[in-house]
Amino acid sequence: MKFFNFIFSIVLFLSIPLYANLCVNCHKSITPNIVSDWQLSKHSQNDVTCDVCHGKNHTNASNVDKVDMPRPETCQPCHETQVTQFSRGKHAFAWAAMKAMPTVHFQPMYLTEGMKGCGGCHKIGLKSDEEIKQLKAQGQQHGVASCDACHTRHTFFKKEAQQPQACQTCHMGFDHPQWEMYSSSKHGVRYLLKQNGVLSENSSAPNCQTCHMQNGNHEVRTAWGFLAVRLPLPEDEEWKKNQITILQALGVLDPEGKPTKLVDVVKAADVARLTQEDFDKERNKMIKTCGNCHSEKFAKAELEKGDKMIRAADNLMAEAIRVVADLYKDGIIEKPKDYPYAFPLLLTFHDAQTVIEQKLFVMFLEHRMRTFQGTFHGNPDYALWYGWSEMVRDLAEIKELAHQMRKEKKG
Repeated sequence: MKFFNFIFSIVLFLSIPLYANLCVNCHKSITPNIVSDWQLSKHSQNDVTCDVCHGKNHTNASNVDKVDMPRPETCQPCHETQVTQFSRGKHAFAWAAMKAMPTVHFQPMYLTEGMKGCGGCHKIGLKSDEEIKQLKAQGQQHGVASCDACHTRHTFFKKEAQQPQACQTCHMGFDHPQWEMYSSSKHGVRYLLKQNGVLSENSSAPNCQTCHMQNGNHEVRTAWGFLAVRLPLPEDEEWKKNQITILQALGVLDPEGKPTKLVDVVKAADVARLTQEDFDKERNKMIKTCGNCHSEKFAKAELEKGDKMIRAADNLMAEAIRVVADLYKDGIIEKPKDYPYAFPLLLTFHDAQTVIEQKLFVMFLEHRMRTFQGTFHGNPDYALWYGWSEMVRDLAEIKELAHQMRKEKKG
């Protein structure tokens, strides 16, 4: 028996490259679940060993600091198509978009770099060498490499990343509750029933990836983008006027309607479609996807309903912004020193100095989001009660607060 065990050990040893064997033997006692996950992976089956991703400089407990932090470039030699697609998509700009927020530096660093707030999801974005170095020094690991935010380490299962739950961690909550909208929509219910085996595996049931990662495309883009603003501006004069007001409150246009320096940030972060061609490209991809189950006429009509909901929501939003902007203009609200213009800035979030400004930011980032996102995700309850209805009440409160502030100012 001892001889058999010895021969088996030799065979096992030879079946794994030397460096991987050293890693496995050590980490079986230190982090055994990492080893078992890797052994389940296709990486293990194809001799993609620890050193391929982590380098060969870390050999024992005394030089843990020399272990390499994987990045998309690490995955690229084997997954060039996916990494190239990812680099062009919105997820790749997530880290830069977070850093570009006007008041992100007001937050405790554990909410950003510490991954306990915005950084917990925005970590999927591409980072510089220096940023990777800093995050590594702080002990940040999961998701920092971007690919492992969805293909969680160390199994990296493709099937896991293809499930809607892979998106749930980030696409939920305050400003983008897509999981809640999707999972309680007819699309989501059917897919969850399919996962549970109630519906046949061959049943039509779209998930997040069906609509947003057509044919496995890792770009993950949408026609309207995250903030539902776009160029060129609508031909409808009223809607155009309202979108200009919203862009002014985002700091992209100045009070005279001229582009500011933030336009370059919007371009770099890819949060909006800036040409008709870019918008039509994403819209046509979605129409084609919907056409797998619905007629083209139906798909176009449903998407146009989403456009009209944005138009209606923008009418309420712009009116509320103008109420607050007039408070700046009339000196009721003092312009903060770091504001470039005497105009409300929606992206200050909870750092806004007055209750009425905070109400405005909630109206924009929570309730306006729910209005149009609920529509596009086929969830009537979110579109109405958590979206439109809340916006109507927000506007009433903002008007009342403005009236009170003016009254108090007069003394």
